[in-house]
Amino acid sequence: MTVFIAHDGEPRCAWAGGAPEFLDYHDTEWGYPVADDRRLFEKISLEGFQSGLSWRTILAKRENFRAAFAGFDFHSVALFTDSDVERLLQDPGIVRHRGKIEAVVNNARRAVELVEERGSLAGYFWRYEPAPDEVDPPQTVSTSQTSVALSKDLKKRGWKFVGPTTVFAFMQAMGLVNDHVATCVIRPRAETERSAFEPPR
Repeated sequence: MTVFIAHDGEPRCAWAGGAPEFLDYHDTEWGYPVADDRRLFEKISLEGFQSGLSWRTILAKRENFRAAFAGFDFHSVALFTDSDVERLLQDPGIVRHRGKIEAVVNNARRAVELVEERGSLAGYFWRYEPAPDEVDPPQTVSTSQTSVALSKDLKKRGWKFVGPTTVFAFMQAMGLVNDHVATCVIRPRAETERSAFEPPR
C-alpha cells in the first residue's frame, strides 16, 4: 500500500499527504483512543456533516462548528430550538445543510438519553470495539461488521446521519480500530496508546 513520506522522512498513511492540514490531524488525533464524551459526540457529528463532502472541508471549518454547536456539549445542544436551527442556517462558517444541522440537535437529545441509560457515550461506543480477529487489513474497507451493528443500534435509538460508512470513519478516528497502515510511523504509537487504554465499558 502506498504511503506519504513527510518532511521528517518518515512514512505516513497516504491520505495524510492529501492536504497540509491533514498531517497534524493524522499524527496527533486519528486512531488514538478517545473516552471523552464531548469529543466522541463532536466526531460523530462532524462525520455526519462530512457525508457527501471531503474531510478537508470539515476539518477547515472545525473551529466554526465548535463555536456554532456550543463546543459540542450535547447537553447544551439538546436544548437548541427551531430558531437556533434557523440561526445556524445563516452561519457561513459551517456547512449550511438543514438536515445535518437538525440531525446534530436530534442526536444531542438522543445522546443525553443514552448517557442516562449507559452512564456515558464512551461506555456505549466502546462496547463496539471489534475483536482482533474481526478487524480487516488497514484501509481496505469502508464499513465493517461492527460499524454495521453500531449504525443499526444508533438508528434504532433515533440517531440520524449515522450510516455504516459514517460510523466506520468515526471508529477509525476515535481509535476503536487502529487503521493506520502497517508501514505508517504513527501506527505503533496509536497501538501503544490503545494497549494502555482501559475501555470505559
